[in-house]
Amino acid sequence: MTLDLTPEQDQLRDAVRALGRRYGHGYFVEKARAGEHTTELWAEAGRLGYLGVNIPTEYGGGGGGITELAIVCEELAAAGCPLLLLVVSTAIAATVLNRHGTEEQRKKHLPGLADGSQKIVFAITEPEAGSNFHRLGTVARRDGDGWLLNGRKCYISGVDEAGHVLVVARTEDSSTGKLKPALFLVPTDAAGLTRSKLDMEIVSPENQFLLYLDDVRVPADALLGESLDAGLPALFAGLNPERITVAAMGAGTGRYAIERASEYTATRKVWGGRSIGSHQGVSHPLAHAAVQVELARLMIQKAATLYDAGRDLEAGVAGNMAKYAAGEAAALAVDTAVQVLGGAGMTTEYGVATLLGAVRAGRIAPVSREMILNFVAQHVLGQDKSY
Repeated sequence: MTLDLTPEQDQLRDAVRALGRRYGHGYFVEKARAGEHTTELWAEAGRLGYLGVNIPTEYGGGGGGITELAIVCEELAAAGCPLLLLVVSTAIAATVLNRHGTEEQRKKHLPGLADGSQKIVFAITEPEAGSNFHRLGTVARRDGDGWLLNGRKCYISGVDEAGHVLVVARTEDSSTGKLKPALFLVPTDAAGLTRSKLDMEIVSPENQFLLYLDDVRVPADALLGESLDAGLPALFAGLNPERITVAAMGAGTGRYAIERASEYTATRKVWGGRSIGSHQGVSHPLAHAAVQVELARLMIQKAATLYDAGRDLEAGVAGNMAKYAAGEAAALAVDTAVQVLGGAGMTTEYGVATLLGAVRAGRIAPVSREMILNFVAQHVLGQDKSY
């Protein structure tokens, strides 16, 4: 592992940073408050090749890895434009398709994911089971040459922007009679698939939904992969990229908040003409937050490097740690920024309080900090499973 980016990765970081700053946090908030999406930013990022950096070149992508996608996620967030669908559509769906989809599925979907003309969202979480796939209530049953899906999903991001939903369901194994997970590519306009928007206390242009699947019929080729055996490995294939890119977004958001606060505290002068940043009561909390963000960035880099090297087990540990560290650091950075800005920190103009909901959610989703601690205790410290 090296701490230095390659020249190509440096160029990518600089280019994405420039793109993000041309749009900025004001654009992001304006879209969110108007109930609109970041369509222009997404389309331009796709045209420039940033959305598909981790997709193989034969399908129109950049041929890079999660390291490159994490750079894109972090730099857009550092410009005040954290795009959740980069995680959902590109990190999760594209990775799962590339690793476990059929060749026909890859040819059909990956080029559109790479250029931004297509989005695929991911549906695993349920009202009762959460994301515990052992307890999922959504079931797929064979129906002639196709499948019938029935169930409920919740907190599904971006359904209103996507052409397909990658639905995690359970199917009956004919050899054992037991239910096993399988993934299905379901068109968002499929008969029997309905949605209800969830009102969230988060300033975001990307919406959350409840999904209802009532006898949703899909053809045989909607099943991801060559057979039902692809279900479990496909499900796990998306977990590490998800955690790493969510962490990258958190680190970028933390950088953004610290930068905004540092600019303010270095120039704001009261009581004798000294900047408020000259006081340790202001500067030390900001410096502490900056240390935590930088530590999280190092773990993100480690996790992405391990993942791209094919070391999935080690990447799983590092990815969970990165997500934990970045979630805590981002929440600390935004809260600290609000505090040192004082009343200005709560205004829309200064653009930090608008991120409070998002960074708080980052300590919960896509996996809570407590479940990460369970994972580390069990798999790193050798403790008995606690749940």
